[in-house]
Amino acid sequence: MQGSKFLVAIALCVAATLAQAAGVRSIDVPADADGPPLKGGMWSPCSEPPGEVVLGGRTMPGVKDCPISGDKLPLIVVSHGNGGSFINFRDMAETLANAGFIVVAIDHPGDNSADAGRVSDLSVFVERPTDIRRLLDFMLNASPAAPKIDPERIGFFGFSAGGYTGLVLAGANPDWAGALCRRNRSAAAASACEQILRKEFRVQPLAHDPRLKAAVIADPANYFSADSFAAVKIPVQLWASERAGRGLQQVDPRLTPESVAAVNRNLPVKHEYHVVPNAGHFAFLSPCPPTLAKDNPTLTEVCADAPGFDRAAFHNRFNAAVLGFFRGQLGDR
Repeated sequence: MQGSKFLVAIALCVAATLAQAAGVRSIDVPADADGPPLKGGMWSPCSEPPGEVVLGGRTMPGVKDCPISGDKLPLIVVSHGNGGSFINFRDMAETLANAGFIVVAIDHPGDNSADAGRVSDLSVFVERPTDIRRLLDFMLNASPAAPKIDPERIGFFGFSAGGYTGLVLAGANPDWAGALCRRNRSAAAASACEQILRKEFRVQPLAHDPRLKAAVIADPANYFSADSFAAVKIPVQLWASERAGRGLQQVDPRLTPESVAAVNRNLPVKHEYHVVPNAGHFAFLSPCPPTLAKDNPTLTEVCADAPGFDRAAFHNRFNAAVLGFFRGQLGDR
């Protein structure tokens, strides 16, 4: 980490916590010719006293359907990982909303915790960037928040497959044959290679979106080659967990410390790069409530951390650094 930048970001986060609780509401993006309905949530600045709200089956700080405080606000769109949920980064969303940002996240169809029917299908990697483009269209043109958003100040946050999604939106083009047929020897990759070689899988074109002005990318799934990033021009803050796909998580050839480091080496734009010591891949997810893994044994891997790693303390620093980056790139309110 770069110490001076990090201390500034922490100070910004402390100032942000003095604000009122975030406004929280559900969002529904209608189906259109490019895809099915999208469901998710929005966090926004709110001037009402803090309380609690239930969203996505979780109780969290906030004010339900609070009127948005402020005008010409920056917008951050969020993309979760494979099989994840739009609420996976709720603490970051609260931090950003309390600091004057509108934050919106959706569940990617067929690739989320409630609907994982296509979680291993390559089709979701084609559709993910389109999901976010459709979300942006809705937020800027049809959502109740549209009059409050500054369309020139749009940022992106993505984790794992969501990190891949953000890199594509920023201009990167995957190297499917190289990533899946040369580097990845898993059974799933072999099946995907057969689809590609038989030309049964539509690999191009993918949705790029010039409306994005800055991106934070955490532990991205790497379907890219050295030449994939030539068109990426926006500022990037790239994060890597030291343990990545190792240790507590099963090794994934698309996600190792080396694969994230390769993204860092190959990004042509000047960018930040942070490696989080002793962190596993899921350390970027919001800290789990104490009883969550106990009540849901399938979430043990998601909620567990390496001995000595304090996820809550890390998220205080992580959220502050993300806030500092977006403030620096998109401007303060």
